[in-house]
Amino acid sequence: MKIDTKQDRHEQPKTRNLVLTVMLVAGVPLLFIGFVIIQQFGEAYRTKITEHLTVLVKKHSRTIDNFLTDSLADIRVMARSHPVEDLADTVFLTKKLAILREEFGGVFVDLGLIDPQGVQQAYSGPFNLVQADYSGAVWFSETQQSQFYISDVFTGLRGSPHFIVAAKIPWNDQGWILRATVDFNAFNDLVSNIRIGTTGIAFILNRAGELQTKPHIDVDGLKGSYRGVQEAKLEADKVLIANLTTDNVLLEENPDSFSKGHIFAVTPLNNGRWILIFQQEVSDAFATWNTTKITAVLLFLFWAAIVALFTYFMSRRMTLRIEEVIIEKDKMSDQVVEAGRLASIGELAAGIAHEINNPVAIMVEEAGWIQDLLAEDDPATADNLAEIQRASTQIKTQGGRCKEITHKLLSFARKTDPTVKQIDLNEMVQEMITLVDQKTRYASVQIETQLDAGLPPVWVSSAELQQVLLNLLNNSVDAMDSSGGNIHISTQLNDDQIMLKIADNGMGIAEANLARIFDPFYTTKPVGQGTGLGLSICYGIIKKLGGDIQVQSTKGKGTTFSVLLPVSKDKTGAL
Repeated sequence: MKIDTKQDRHEQPKTRNLVLTVMLVAGVPLLFIGFVIIQQFGEAYRTKITEHLTVLVKKHSRTIDNFLTDSLADIRVMARSHPVEDLADTVFLTKKLAILREEFGGVFVDLGLIDPQGVQQAYSGPFNLVQADYSGAVWFSETQQSQFYISDVFTGLRGSPHFIVAAKIPWNDQGWILRATVDFNAFNDLVSNIRIGTTGIAFILNRAGELQTKPHIDVDGLKGSYRGVQEAKLEADKVLIANLTTDNVLLEENPDSFSKGHIFAVTPLNNGRWILIFQQEVSDAFATWNTTKITAVLLFLFWAAIVALFTYFMSRRMTLRIEEVIIEKDKMSDQVVEAGRLASIGELAAGIAHEINNPVAIMVEEAGWIQDLLAEDDPATADNLAEIQRASTQIKTQGGRCKEITHKLLSFARKTDPTVKQIDLNEMVQEMITLVDQKTRYASVQIETQLDAGLPPVWVSSAELQQVLLNLLNNSVDAMDSSGGNIHISTQLNDDQIMLKIADNGMGIAEANLARIFDPFYTTKPVGQGTGLGLSICYGIIKKLGGDIQVQSTKGKGTTFSVLLPVSKDKTGAL
């Protein structure tokens, strides 16, 4: 069973990763919210612009329609109020023309009376048009049929743009007509003065797509952009124009013949015979919106730069602090390991002292015997020399034994060396068994080994692996009851790792305690017999070495610790 109660050793965080994480966490929601707000604002602004254009076009269309209606109404009233005899008087016509010009601000150019054959019988105006023949004019035939008529703009006999307002005179069932000419320039100013922004223009077309007014633009410079509208837009939107009804406004965005995005507002005039068109570049119509978007983007980029700088410095500060904490943690871990080694040395001290006591006693006894032999009258006899030689040999042998015991103890007790290098695991197992030999004899514990002779070296720290082996062996010995027991140690190659198993038939560990045995300061030993650091130190060392440690135990039957260690590899990665 794998113990997961400890976290693996943390890697040092990267400042860049922290900055990116914070920027994503802080920036993505704000960017999304900003995008939604800008979209909503854009829709609201677009609605505002279109509604404004609709209101503007309606307002001006009513103004133009009112002008045409009033002009026609005055002519119709004049035609119904005066007999043909009065209207045929040039002086009378001149007075009526003066009244019209005064009322409409000089818009009316002239006034004339046309007989049923289409010949102008009376005329008041700047041109010499008496006896002018209009029998073939469209406006003449239309007026005869519909009682009144407003013509399209045309040049006619005078050779300059104008349009006619005409009314049929109800006199003796004959088709006399009173007609007035409207000044093109005055009417054109009335339409062309409709301007919005820097590119907005207005003009009037008839149903055939012919201009009835001239936009105030440089026709040569723009290559007739209004003609482009006439040809590109109106030809493509015949259905749109056909659907126009009185007092409605149609809005549309599309490119004109020069591929510039334009917004168009279209509404009917003159009872549907004319069409008022307002045209403006989209970039001009939505200039404020475009400025708002640019400002929002710049503010977001400025905010992002501020947040990035702040995040960088804060993340850098956090990284340095975390690195300091990791260094302090490593130092504390080393101190804990060292403390565990000192505790293990303390446990070994009594056994080692007893182990050394026997050969020391023998050496003292043999030295005393040599002194006795030397005190005799003739110590140089053959028997005495032989006995002295034997005693000296025994002293040397026991001294070597003491040296070996102290060497092993000093080897374990030296300060921990964390350097990772190639280690023969089997050789280290044998060395640790020798070190605890005295303790196992007193506890009546037999140690059996089954070591794989073909094991490759492991890549570990020698001092730290000694600590692990000694702690596990001591725990196994301490788990035995007074009658003793057996410990079985085995090694084998397991894929790309070496597995070390230390199994005992001691008291075992309760299942409820298995999840906590690697916690610091947790121990099941009686008070005063354990620090609770041994297995915690083992866990930390094994994880730091890139291995793993597992435990299986049954209460009353024994415990098995399995340690997995990385196999040593050369520079090419081969075993």
